[in-house]
Amino acid sequence: MTRNVLISGAGVAGLALAYWLDRAGFKTALVERAPEFRRGGQAVDIRGAALDVVQAMGLLDEARVLRTRLKGMSTLDDEGNETERTEERTYSAGRLDNDDIEIFRDDLCELLMGAMSERVEFIYDDNIREVDDRGDRVAVTFASSGLIREFDLLIGADGIYSNLRKQCFDDEAAVVCPLGVVLALFSVPNLIKLGDWQLGHRQGNVGYVIYPSRDKRELRIGVGFPAPESIVSRNDVDAQKQLVASHCAHLKGDFAQFIDAMKTTDQFYYNELAQIRMPSWSKGRVVLAGDAAHCASPFSGQGTSLALVGAFVLVRELIRHWQDPAQAFAAYERLLRPYVNLNQALVDLTRKGPMPDDLMTQAKNGIDLRELLKELL
Repeated sequence: MTRNVLISGAGVAGLALAYWLDRAGFKTALVERAPEFRRGGQAVDIRGAALDVVQAMGLLDEARVLRTRLKGMSTLDDEGNETERTEERTYSAGRLDNDDIEIFRDDLCELLMGAMSERVEFIYDDNIREVDDRGDRVAVTFASSGLIREFDLLIGADGIYSNLRKQCFDDEAAVVCPLGVVLALFSVPNLIKLGDWQLGHRQGNVGYVIYPSRDKRELRIGVGFPAPESIVSRNDVDAQKQLVASHCAHLKGDFAQFIDAMKTTDQFYYNELAQIRMPSWSKGRVVLAGDAAHCASPFSGQGTSLALVGAFVLVRELIRHWQDPAQAFAAYERLLRPYVNLNQALVDLTRKGPMPDDLMTQAKNGIDLRELLKELL
C-alpha cells in the first residue's frame, strides 16, 4: 500500500521530515511558496539530541565539514569601536569548546536535500489554498493551478506564521505569543574583509551580529529592535528595510555602508518574533511540525535542533501507528512536548549577558533518542 504524504514548507523541518519519510518508503511531496531553493540565511545550530539525529541520518561528518568555524567575537559600541573581545564564545553559536555545530541554514538544507532519493517531489512557487479533510484522506487545492490532489496525511512545516495552521486550526491569535521584538536578517558583500570572526553590538534598543559566509564573500547580518506599534505588512519589503535603516541610523563606523547595501539585496528576511504555544499540534489528518507547531524563537538558539528532533519523532510514530494517525500524533506530542517546553523556557528577554551554560546544556539534551534511533538503523 502506498503511503502518500504532503509537506507544506521546504525549510529545515520540512526537509528533515521528507528525508525520514523517504527513507521509510513513504511517497512524499513538498510544496514551497518560494520560486526556487532559497540561498542565504543565517547560521543555525545543531546541538545535543539533534546531533544524534544527524548522526543517524549519516550526515554528521559532512555537517562538521560545513560548520562556520568562527574563532571568537568582538563587542562594539555605537561608534563601531571594540569594547570587548573573546575567543570563548560568539553571540550566534554560544560556547566554542563543545561538540555543537554552527552551520549556515542553506548549507544544512542542501545537505538534507542531497540525502533524499529522487522519489521526493518538490513543488516550488506554490502554496495550499484549501484543505478538505475527508476523514480517510486529505484533499488539497493548490493556489497557483487550482489543481486538487489527495494525500493520506498533510504536515505543516511552513514556519512561525504558518499558512496551514491558519487554515486548519482555531484560535490563531491565541497561539501566537509575540515577544515584542523584530529580527531582520540580510546578506551584503563582505565590504570589510571580515575573516573567521564575529562582530556584535547590544546597546539601547538595537542589537546586531555580523559574521562572514563560509567563503568569506558575504556578510550575514542580523539586527534586532523593538517591534513597531503598527504592524508592517509581511509583503512590504521596502517598508521593512526603511524601518531597519531608521533604527540603525545612529550607528557609526562601518555600519552605515551595510545599511546602504541592505537596500538593494534580495537576501532579506524580516519577522516580528513570537513563540507558538498550541494546545494540540494535530487535527484530523493534519499535523504541524517545527516552528509552525512550537516555535521557541531565534533567542532560544534551538529552533533548528527542535525541527530536526521533531521530524524524527513524528515520522517514527507514523511508522508505528500508520493505521491510526490520531494515535501517532498523540505519541509524537507526548514524547516531544517536554523537550519543547524546556527549550521555549530558555527565552528570557530580561536576561543581561549570554545565556547560562547550564540552562542550554539541560535544554539541548532534554530528550534522549539514542535507543529510538537504533530502531531505524
